[in-house]
Parts: sequence; C-alpha cells; structure tokens
Amino acid sequence: MQAFHLSGAYGIPASTIFSSPHSGAEYPADFLRDSQLDPLTLRSSEDAFVDALFDTAPDFGAPLLAARYPRAYVDLNRAATDLDPAIIDIPRRPGLSPRVLAGLGVIPRVVSEGRVIRAGRIPLQDAQTRLAQVHKPYHDALERLLDAAHKRHGRSILIDCHSMPRDALRVQDLPSGKRRPEIVLGDRFGTSCAPWISDLAYDAFTAAGFAVARNAPFAGGYITQTYGQPSTGRHALQIEIDRSLYMDETRVTRLNSFDTFRERLIPVIAALATAGQARHALAAE
Repeated sequence: MQAFHLSGAYGIPASTIFSSPHSGAEYPADFLRDSQLDPLTLRSSEDAFVDALFDTAPDFGAPLLAARYPRAYVDLNRAATDLDPAIIDIPRRPGLSPRVLAGLGVIPRVVSEGRVIRAGRIPLQDAQTRLAQVHKPYHDALERLLDAAHKRHGRSILIDCHSMPRDALRVQDLPSGKRRPEIVLGDRFGTSCAPWISDLAYDAFTAAGFAVARNAPFAGGYITQTYGQPSTGRHALQIEIDRSLYMDETRVTRLNSFDTFRERLIPVIAALATAGQARHALAAE
C-alpha cells in the first residue's frame, strides 16, 4: 500500500519541497462499502487536482510529494494523536481540540458541510492500521525530503498546497472595491516561515494576476506548524487556492480552462521553487 506519489526534482534538488496532502483520490473498497455517503459526496473533502496544478515543480528542481489516499480516509494535515472518540472506539478524554470535536480529526468523522461518513465507530486497531499505512509513511517521506534539503542548502522551504471551497470565503468582510481573495497564504501569522518567503509568494501570485490574502481565513494547519521552524532555517508556507477557479465543485471535474489556469501558476511555482537560491544570491552580493 503506497501512501504517496513522489515526483523527484530534475537536476540538483532545490531547498524547496512542494507537498499536496489532500489531493489523494484512491478510496479503499472497504471504506467505500462501509460509508453511508455516495462516492461523489465523499470527494467533497478532496483538494482535487491540486497535485496536477503543481506538477511542474520538479522542472524547477523542487520535489513534489502528493498523497494517494483521500482526506476522508486519513487527514495528513492532522497529528496522529488527533483521535476522535466519536468515530474511533476509544474512551472520551478531556482537552479535545475544536477540530476533533467537529469531526475533523486525523480519522475524519465528517466530510464538508458536516456530512457523517459512516454510522458507528471503528475499532482502534483499524484506525492504527490506517495511520501506519498512510499517515506515517507520508510524514516520514516529507521529513526525509526536508532534512535532505536543509543539509544540502542550510535551509528548507515547504510549500504546503491546498484548495478551498469558494464558499469558505463567503463570510469574509471585504473593503469596498477590494477583490475577493483567490489565494490565501498561511504562515501562522509569521511563525512558520521568514517574512521574505511569504512576501515572495505574495508578489509572485499578484504578478500572475491573482487576488491574494494572508492568514484569513486559513493561517496554516498541523503541517505548517510542525515543519515551520524559521529559527532553525526550516520554513513552511501554506497555499490555499479557490477551487472554483479550475474545477466544477459539484461534479469534482476539471473546468475546460484547467490547463490555462495551471499555466498561470507556472511562474509562481518557479519563483517558489528557486526562492532559496535567489535569497542566497542576494545575500552574496
């Protein structure tokens, strides 16, 4: 059971690693059998096609790590300890996070709009098997890539790639005349990466014609928090893309303009992939 796809960098690997933890779409047969939701509804939690949007990263020296299994099966952007007693047969304990209480633990209880995946709970052993087969291998691979980049370049830059439903921004209060954000950059309010990295991403997306916001409504999750340690030269930036720009959210299919949209991202990907080298060159001047 292979937990991920890894597209290696061409040439000497850069200090940047791209990760797409929520684009997996391989649903195990027993999971589908036990679900009370139809396959299309289950797919509503996917960051569908995000791995394809960023698949040019290796052309610029940046590996791309992409999940094979879906977020509804195992959420790679949660800690392995974020176990929900409402879906896993374990004793309830105090101190559960709001996300776990909402059904969004590492083994999710719900997909988007709070729709419950299955009736009843699963045995703890089943949850542990999912984590061992999917969660641990993905994070082990991500750690290896980041450690190798840090060792080679003295820094690592993780670009954590996601998409957001268009409705996620409907509650945003926008000043008069300001465009609705199409891209949201999350650096956990400056704690997961150095400011120059988030500034570079902001400028690159803006130059490509996108409306960009920072840290609202998404500031970054478990992955950016875990792998973003700027004081040690380890940086992590989350990117959220309005998925209605490139896909039909209801049918989970690519729009006819998908390839054109993907091409708009290429200069952004190039800038992010080579960010470390560009910074090093500036420092050397």
